[in-house]
Amino acid sequence: MPKFVSECPACGGALKIAVLRCPDCGMELHNDFSLSPFDALTAEQTDFLITFLRQRGNISALQTELGISYPTAKKRLENLLVALQLADDSEEVEEDLDMSNWSVPKDSHKASDIVKQKLMEHGGRAVVYTARGLPSEIKAAPDGISFVSDKLPISPAYQYSIFDVITELLIAQGGRARKGNGRNYKLGEKECDETTVVGAIAYQYAHKKTGDSVFDPVFVLAAILEWAGIAENGRGELILRPEYRSML
Repeated sequence: MPKFVSECPACGGALKIAVLRCPDCGMELHNDFSLSPFDALTAEQTDFLITFLRQRGNISALQTELGISYPTAKKRLENLLVALQLADDSEEVEEDLDMSNWSVPKDSHKASDIVKQKLMEHGGRAVVYTARGLPSEIKAAPDGISFVSDKLPISPAYQYSIFDVITELLIAQGGRARKGNGRNYKLGEKECDETTVVGAIAYQYAHKKTGDSVFDPVFVLAAILEWAGIAENGRGELILRPEYRSML
């Protein structure tokens, strides 16, 4: 079926549909029927939109199907949003990371690789939700080994390896561990010892010593592990998901 022509070939003005005709009875409706932004899409934009929906927003899969680079995919997505009047082409858009050369070991079961891979599939950024349902944005950092979050104001940024520390603790304790409380307890105390997630992070990742005060990032890290399909973000504890345990 021919695609609607949205611009006048003579002057470039916006065209409108003047007549709608029923092919069964021949009845005609005369009026000025405006075209939607979808009708004004180019063939390339329409193909991109269909592919994007078919791949459920997975940028990596879209790149493979269309045979385009990551920057090209992101540029076409921005152009599509402008064409659909969902974005303003005058808006300053945060520059996206070029992750076309990034990779993780094939079939890796490490939590760090799984989280990094999923972030890559989502264009380097995603929104995860805490146990209380609060949103938290996470973004891949340019160095390729760390990530940042609007809820984790810490420098240097956490590396993906922090998720390996957490999963190793869960595995060692039969698949579950208390989150702990690093806000109200010192490292080594009952709610912040080596059997808790916050304690394991402080000892093994941050290399803190018993009696030190610690930063407690567990509410965001637990949300990321749940988003990645690795652990269930339970109230007060983290539990390895059966699907992830079956991979080990």
